[in-house]
Amino acid sequence: MSVTDDHFLELAAPGIRLLQPYQPGKPVAELEREYGIRDAIKLASNENPCGPSPLAVAAAQAVLQDIARYPEGGGHLLAQRLAEKHALSRECITLGNGSNDVLDLIARVFLTSGYTAVYSEYAFAVYPIAVQAVGAQARVAPAHDGSRGPAYGHDLAAMHERVDSGTRLVFIANPNNPTGTWLAKAELEDFIASLPAHVMVVVDEAYFEYVAHASYPDTSRWLERFPNLIVTRTFSKAYGLAGLRVGYALSHPAVANLLNRVRHPFNVNLVAQVAALAALDDHEHLDKSIRRNHEGMFQLLTGISRLGLDSIESAGNFLTLDTGRSGLEVYNALLQEGVIVRPLANYGMPQHLRVTIGSTDENTRFLEALEKVLP
Repeated sequence: MSVTDDHFLELAAPGIRLLQPYQPGKPVAELEREYGIRDAIKLASNENPCGPSPLAVAAAQAVLQDIARYPEGGGHLLAQRLAEKHALSRECITLGNGSNDVLDLIARVFLTSGYTAVYSEYAFAVYPIAVQAVGAQARVAPAHDGSRGPAYGHDLAAMHERVDSGTRLVFIANPNNPTGTWLAKAELEDFIASLPAHVMVVVDEAYFEYVAHASYPDTSRWLERFPNLIVTRTFSKAYGLAGLRVGYALSHPAVANLLNRVRHPFNVNLVAQVAALAALDDHEHLDKSIRRNHEGMFQLLTGISRLGLDSIESAGNFLTLDTGRSGLEVYNALLQEGVIVRPLANYGMPQHLRVTIGSTDENTRFLEALEKVLP
């Protein structure tokens, strides 16, 4: 039987037909292979330059001899440890293969054709993918233009205007990726309190550990007051376990029960579970990662200012800068110098680049390369 690509496209679910997959940062090996470059650096995926906790590495190595066995399906020990960390019951926890997995679970549980989800312009790229994949409709609120709130930041009033009887989810990244902007406690709390009971609000706190602002909230403490709140966290950033894929959601037990109905068994593998458990105990390594991030942020801000470029104030482990020209052209020029960052044209920010806070040497190399490629 002879078929065309369009044949399979017609067989696909409606939400999949126009879906564009998530584009990860360019791998170092791919760049070196394509350009014949050695010793390239990657500052594109907001990874921790301190790497994983030595305790996590040791725990992962120790369990490798057991990988012929399936992991504990519900991740009981890790889930229990997370419940203790957040002073919640075990029934409030949903584990994920990274927090992206949890976001996808949430969309699958609460969205379908005929329902809508609300999120902000410049929000994390996984939200539109998760919404469209299940056939739901997105309502995108314009971000602040700088006149009433931080430029590029979430405009909660505009988001609220897009909530109606068909809305089932609101996604809020705090801090937001790729802008680094964040919402203060009072503003976010008032917004959640104003939502009708039929709307679930997801507060994505992937960069929670890096935030140093006194008014920044820990929304996991609000779950008792807001049963329609879901908080997501990850071990990929400050804990340095991006390659093992461990994330989780905190929610009302009835919500977690629904999420766990569609969660695949064994979605967090054995090595990831034990490494995450060990990482939670290594407070020294976490503190070092946060401290190094603050130092690196100052280094990049100083260097970018010296080059006469503007950046968006960031509470995460990355900085988004305005190149004043085609960001894609600057990105490609940096690739020639062996430096990988993230162009943001797909976010509607064609002049911007997002750069991860790296080690001191990596930050220096990025700034030197940036100065070299700018006209």
